Amino acid sequence: MIKDETPGVLKAAWLIALVTIASKLIGFVRDMVVANFYGATLVSDAYFYALQIPSLAIIILGGVGGPFHSAAVAVFSKLIKADDKPEEVVNRLYNTFLTTAFLFFALCAILGFIFADKIMGLIISAGSPELVALASAHFKIMSPIILIGGIIGIFYGLLIVHKQYILPNLSPMILSLVVIAVISVVNNDKSGYALALATTLGAICQILIQFPKLRQIGYRIKPNFDIKNNPQFKNICELLFPAILSSTVGQISIYIDMFFASTLITGAWTSVVFANRIFQFPVGILVTAFLVPLFPIFSRLAGEGNIDSIKTYFNKGVGVLFFAAIPMIILILLLAQDGISLVFERGAFNQNAVIMVSEALCFLSFSIIPYVFRDSITRVYYAFNDSKTPFMVAMFSIGLKAFLNWMLILKLNMGIAGITLSTSFITLFNATFLGLFIYKKIRLDYKTLFLNFAKMCFAGILTYVLGYFICVYFNNVILPKYIFETVKIIVVMTFSLSLYVSLNVLLKMDYAKELVNRLRR
Repeated sequence: MIKDETPGVLKAAWLIALVTIASKLIGFVRDMVVANFYGATLVSDAYFYALQIPSLAIIILGGVGGPFHSAAVAVFSKLIKADDKPEEVVNRLYNTFLTTAFLFFALCAILGFIFADKIMGLIISAGSPELVALASAHFKIMSPIILIGGIIGIFYGLLIVHKQYILPNLSPMILSLVVIAVISVVNNDKSGYALALATTLGAICQILIQFPKLRQIGYRIKPNFDIKNNPQFKNICELLFPAILSSTVGQISIYIDMFFASTLITGAWTSVVFANRIFQFPVGILVTAFLVPLFPIFSRLAGEGNIDSIKTYFNKGVGVLFFAAIPMIILILLLAQDGISLVFERGAFNQNAVIMVSEALCFLSFSIIPYVFRDSITRVYYAFNDSKTPFMVAMFSIGLKAFLNWMLILKLNMGIAGITLSTSFITLFNATFLGLFIYKKIRLDYKTLFLNFAKMCFAGILTYVLGYFICVYFNNVILPKYIFETVKIIVVMTFSLSLYVSLNVLLKMDYAKELVNRLRR
C-alpha cells in the first residue's frame, strides 16, 4: 500500500515555487538591465544568436527537467532513498556518469570554439557579415559554458533525489547576478563582449556552488570509466542519448527560427528571445514547481508497477497546471504591451522594441497549455525509461516547423509573430502525439482531465471577454504613462483573477476551492 504523497508534493511545490520566483525575478532584472544597455539592436541580436548553443548545454540539456537531470533522477531515485547516504556502488556510478559527461562536453566546447565562425555563419546565413562576425566572437567567449552543461544537470538530479530542492532552483540566480554586476560596472560596452564574458563567469559560479552540498550528502569525485558490463550506466545511456537527441532536435526548430529571424528587421531575434524570457517567467515557475517533486514519484511508482497512483498524480499535477495556465494566457493577451512598456521601455529599449516583443509574446502565449501538458507527459515517458518516443515525435516536428515558418513569415508576411505562432503550433503537435502514444504504456484518465479543462476554458473565455471591455474603458483614461500602465495592470489583473477563480468555484472545480481555502488560511 503506497501512502498518499500529495501533501509532500504540494509542500515541495510551494517551496520550489517561492525559490524559483526569487530566481526568476533576478533573471527578470537581468533582462531589464540587458534591455536597457543593448535594446533590440545588432549587438543584442549577435549575443542572443551566440548564446543559443551554450543555452542548449546549460539550460536545455543540463537544466532542471533536461536530459541529464532527468536521467539522474530516473536512475538514482531507484537506487537510493532521499534520506540515505550514497553507498560505494552509487558513488562509483555517479563518477562514471560525471567522467563521461565531462569528456563529451569538453570535446563539444573545443569544437565550438574552433569552428565558431562556421557555426554562426551557418545558423544566421541570411544575416549581415557584421552580425555573423560579432556573433562568432561572442560564441568563442561563451564556449566554456558548453562544458558545464551536462555536469550541472547531474548535480541538479542528485540534489533533487535527496530532496534538496532549493539549490538547483536558486543557483541560476548566480548567473543573473554576475551578468547584472559586470555590465553595470562596464556600463559602455559597445561590442557586447562584456556581456558574453559575464555570462561565462556566471555559469562557472553557478556550478561551483553545487560542490559543497554534494560533498555534504556524501558524493566524492573519483573519476573512472567503468562503463563495461555496468547495467545501471547502461540504463542511464538508454534514457540519456535519445533524450539528448530529442532536446537537440528540438533546438533545431530554434535554429530554423534563427535563420528566418535573420531575414527580418534588426532586433527581430532579440524580440523573440525577450518574448521567450517573459513567457518562461510565469510558465517556468509553474512547471518547475509541480514537476520537480512529481518526477521522482513517477519514477519510483513506475519501478514498483503502481500504475493507478501514476494516473492519480498525473491528473492532479496537470490539472493544477491547466488551472494556473489559463489566466496566464488571458493576462498576456490583455496586458502584454502595457507590461512590457512598464518594465522594459527605457534606455536603448524603445517603443518599437516594445511592440515587437509584445507581438511575439501574444502569439507565443497560445502554447502555454500544450507546453505544460507536453512537459508533464514527457516525465511519465522518462519514468518508464522511454526517451525514444519523445525523440521520434520531436524529429517529425522539424519539417513541420520549417514549413510553418516559410508559410507564416515568407508567404503570409506575419514577420516576428509568424515565428512564435509556428512555435505554438509545434508545441501543440508534440503534446498531442505524446498524449496519444503514451497509451502503449499506460491508459491515463483523459476523460476526467479534459472535462475539467473544458470547464476552466469556459471560465477563462468569459473572464477574457469582460477583461477586454475593462481594457477598452481604461484606454480612454488620461494619466501619466507609467501611472496609467501600473493602475491598468493592477485593476485588470485583480479583476480577471478574481472572476476566473470565482467562476471555477461556481463550477465546483477542486483546484479553485483549494486555492480559496489556502488564501483564507
